[in-house]
Amino acid sequence: MELKITPSAEMVLKELNKKGDPYLLLWYDTDDCGCGVNGLPMISFVGEVNSTYQEVDSNVYPTYINRQQAVFFHPKLKLDVVNNGTFRLSSPEGILNPFISASKVKSMDLNEG
Repeated sequence: MELKITPSAEMVLKELNKKGDPYLLLWYDTDDCGCGVNGLPMISFVGEVNSTYQEVDSNVYPTYINRQQAVFFHPKLKLDVVNNGTFRLSSPEGILNPFISASKVKSMDLNEG
């Protein structure tokens, strides 16, 4: 799996990473979505990774994804920033999440997600 982060997204991510967490996590948010297959791809900063996570090739941050959630993501992803800091996660097949709010891109404890 590969994640290309555009230069504009990189700049906003650096501003948001207030704690200086070294890793970016791709994850599939199913909270309030009904069941485990309904959800939205998201991103968060994390300070550590565990054995259930696999590395994603990325041009900016060391990036990881939970192995069980990888099925919800395309092998080639792009993270861009649009509309005043809103992130857009897309693939060659289309947009996976057009509205990742900057306020949602926060440091996350792996025990939460």
